[in-house]
Amino acid sequence: MESTPGSDRSVRLPLSLLLLYGFPSFAGAAMLVPIYIHLPKFYSDAVGVPLGILAIGIAAARALDALSDPLVGWLSDRTRTRWGRRRPYIALGSPLCALAFYALFAPPETLDAASASAWFAASFILYFVLHTVYSLPHYALGPELTLDYHERTRLFGFREAFAILGTVIAAAAPGALISAGGLSERAAFRDLGLVFAIALAFSCLLLAARVRERPEFATRTSNPFVPGVRRALRNQPFRVLLGTYMIGSIAGAIPGTFMPFFNAYVIQPENPAGWLAIYLAAYFGAGFLCLPGWVWAARRFGKKPTWLASFAFGITGGAAMFFVGAGDTLATLLLITWSGSAFGAGLFIGPSIQADVIDYDELHTGKRREAQYTAFWAMLPKFVAIPSAAIPIAVLATLGYQPNVPQTPEVVLAIKTIFALTPAFFSALAFVVALRFPIDEAVHARIRLGIEAHARGDAALDPLTGASVLPPRARAVDEDTGWFLDHFSRRELEAFLARGAAGIVARVAGAVALSAAICAGAAWIVADRVTTLDADPGALAVMAIVVAGFALAVVFYHVARLAQASRLARGAVEPAVVAAWLEGAPAAARLAPLPGDAVG
Repeated sequence: MESTPGSDRSVRLPLSLLLLYGFPSFAGAAMLVPIYIHLPKFYSDAVGVPLGILAIGIAAARALDALSDPLVGWLSDRTRTRWGRRRPYIALGSPLCALAFYALFAPPETLDAASASAWFAASFILYFVLHTVYSLPHYALGPELTLDYHERTRLFGFREAFAILGTVIAAAAPGALISAGGLSERAAFRDLGLVFAIALAFSCLLLAARVRERPEFATRTSNPFVPGVRRALRNQPFRVLLGTYMIGSIAGAIPGTFMPFFNAYVIQPENPAGWLAIYLAAYFGAGFLCLPGWVWAARRFGKKPTWLASFAFGITGGAAMFFVGAGDTLATLLLITWSGSAFGAGLFIGPSIQADVIDYDELHTGKRREAQYTAFWAMLPKFVAIPSAAIPIAVLATLGYQPNVPQTPEVVLAIKTIFALTPAFFSALAFVVALRFPIDEAVHARIRLGIEAHARGDAALDPLTGASVLPPRARAVDEDTGWFLDHFSRRELEAFLARGAAGIVARVAGAVALSAAICAGAAWIVADRVTTLDADPGALAVMAIVVAGFALAVVFYHVARLAQASRLARGAVEPAVVAAWLEGAPAAARLAPLPGDAVG
């Protein structure tokens, strides 16, 4: 028997659905622990891949991963199958991702440094691309399973409970297997890779087989990609949340990567592997044990106040760790436990707030774009997180870091500063941005009432601005024309009215050429710096990869606009309609199909 979402927003979700939806996060989160925490040190110290090459590989893989997010999100929202929009991607992507993960942590012992570097790069890139294929639709499925403000908190609380439990086990397991089990580092990670890979494939296939999607969401007409981006950026709650995520991603990327270095070279315990397992278990265990309290607080005091309160634990605990040193194992344990007690709050409150933002988008667009919004929230923070994770490693290499030997005072100070003070600063900055988030329970209730009014064909009030919002099909310029004109900025449309059609294609083509030139220039820097697998390419090459990846995403964005610019230049929309669109005045004309064109 399949589990189904509630048809009414006040329906309480059944336990079976909560468990089925949350279960894949157990293995998914468990996989991320060794990737973010153990992988750099594992490949540098045990496999023998140079730190500089690791920095390049991590940056390149995350850039490709970020590029795949908007594509997978857009495709998932547009997919129409008898199994729904999300389940086909979950069922296909999860087994392939599991195979890539196992390969990542089971490199053959016969590989030399160059071959090991190639093995790392290939398996790391494949893992992240395939992770997007299954995880983004899985996350996008959540907001449509319930429309209730508090049930969303409960749903994502269950999901993150599974995630934290998987994280705790994954954090403790390597140290336990190496210290108590007597396994080598290679054998321990190989065995863990196999277990987590099987768990991921099984849980995702079970979800795809047993959980149904909302058919009324899947039948709605999807939107073109570029206008979808523009309309998302006009969504003020989305911009606040995106800014918080982008700044917070800096704070989140560094500690996981640097924890093994901080433990081994700053705290210097007698049993580094054992203490690392204890620290990680304490951090994630505190998050797991405190999660029910944060869920209660979110229901009692609201999502936003609870979310803001959770920032204080990470800021204070992280900054205090700058002052610990060699032998301070217990003090470090207390600070890590303090910081970890709020770990789970952001994990479930963030997605619950995202679902409310998607409802606000539906009020203005009439569409359900869970996957596309999830992709937007994932893509830009990933571009920010790439240098956060990769550049500090390159900095250590530049300062003279050598694996498995005592470090110089300069390297130790760099590890302490990067691990403790940098995340605390950016967490405080993210807190300031999060203060501006405008949706609470009362506002969300008015958003849902507005959506219901649109379903009846009535106008609704925007609870954030107080403006009247007509149903999409009752607006001044018809819906298809509005989406078409959103391929262009206001400045481009004003130039079209002032100078005629001749310049619109040239303006878009110029944007393509400029972004392509930036991408090519950054790629040249990478090629110039990475001349051999044995040399440290430096932080500049890592930043160049980030720039090249982002510029490539912008190239694709503008290329997608070229055909529509040609349509506009050939008279698909009358100038009077463009003027009406810019002014918000009534206009009866519609988007005119041209011979050989595909509208949208």
